[in-house]
Amino acid sequence: MTVAYAPYRDARRVAFAPTSTRLAAVDLYRTEDSVVLSVDLPGVDAGSIDVGVDGRVLTVRAQRTAPSLEGATWISRERQSGAVVRKLRLGESIDTESIAADYADGVLTVTLPVAEKAKARKVAVSGAAPAPVASAETEAQADVEAPAAA
Repeated sequence: MTVAYAPYRDARRVAFAPTSTRLAAVDLYRTEDSVVLSVDLPGVDAGSIDVGVDGRVLTVRAQRTAPSLEGATWISRERQSGAVVRKLRLGESIDTESIAADYADGVLTVTLPVAEKAKARKVAVSGAAPAPVASAETEAQADVEAPAAA
């Protein structure tokens, strides 16, 4: 019996197999006062969403349940169901005590406020008084008042 050599057969089986936990797609951007995380969670019930912080790790979990239709025979089923998880390591500049989350239109928006100590600010410079700025008018006065050389 001859067996055909298929080196990628097992790889295809693993690559296209459904998994129980998937990564959620995210966008991340920074404003002056906060970092905003947007997580795509279409078709997820708001009650199944869990946002938690453990130390410096933010975890977003959600559960998408598959519809159960009695007497129906599925022809195609491409929308995945199951758990969706995303973990992000937070930097020291994030105020973990003031994190807020909102879910609307299938998108979870998590606002991560930047700590006051990490915000951009002006630093005052101490020392000698600033040197006067010379202008064309003050230079003309100096020429008039200067004694003529003999």
